[in-house]
Amino acid sequence: MSVWAIGDIQGCYGSFQKLLQKIQFDARYDTLWLAGDIVNRGDDSLKTIEYLYSIRDSVRLVLGNHDIALIAAYYGIKKSNPTIDPVLSSPRARELIDWLRLQKFLHVDFSLGYCMAHAGISPEFDLGMAIEYAKRIEEKLQSDDAAVWLKKMFKEGVERFDRNAALEDIDRYIVSSFTRMRYCYKDHRLDFKQKGKPTDELRTKGLKPWFECERRKDIDLKIIFGHWSTLGFHKDEHVLALDTGCLWGGALTAARIDLAVPKIVQVECEGCMEPKEG
Repeated sequence: MSVWAIGDIQGCYGSFQKLLQKIQFDARYDTLWLAGDIVNRGDDSLKTIEYLYSIRDSVRLVLGNHDIALIAAYYGIKKSNPTIDPVLSSPRARELIDWLRLQKFLHVDFSLGYCMAHAGISPEFDLGMAIEYAKRIEEKLQSDDAAVWLKKMFKEGVERFDRNAALEDIDRYIVSSFTRMRYCYKDHRLDFKQKGKPTDELRTKGLKPWFECERRKDIDLKIIFGHWSTLGFHKDEHVLALDTGCLWGGALTAARIDLAVPKIVQVECEGCMEPKEG
């Protein structure tokens, strides 16, 4: 009975299956934590989501920006593309999208000592706030008015958390922080432009990875996240970053998290696109 956390798959179904074989995953006994972005850009998003749906009782999935984009494309809010067209044209499209809408933005397991969000947890949020705000947007995405709400979320990302802002802007900040965050400034404003790995040059400009931000609110659990392929695998006492750029010809990474010291397993990927920052 193992618990494995896996970074961004992004439709790279072949690499995903190789990794599952390597870790000897058995859906009857084991559990998968997936850090989001299960679809888009890779060569088989449909097979990926169909497989995960088939073992859904063994999956703990948090939504990434590409997963949200797929849901938005289903509602006609965003344009589709050739890598997600097969999902949208599938006779099971509604079933699969409705399942995706039921997934979380934040998964928490106190017994294991971990929580997981696609891009991480805003330095403005303690764990209680993160749980509250994740639940808030999960309920919006699962509601009958999901399409109307989601269309509002695709305006420009909100970079600063303000409790007194309009409800729509607060929601946009919450969604942006859970799914798009990488860097922040000293005052905790988020930067959505920088996608590369941390450098001394960026630090001199006042930009740090969100998990290094000064006065970041304490989170007692270790945070698992993906989203940041140029950061790659990163582990410290506070975070475990698992997006290792499978899509770009890097690796797909799994971490067994039910052990005192996580066991890291990787498979090399052929890559579905030319490597670049992002």
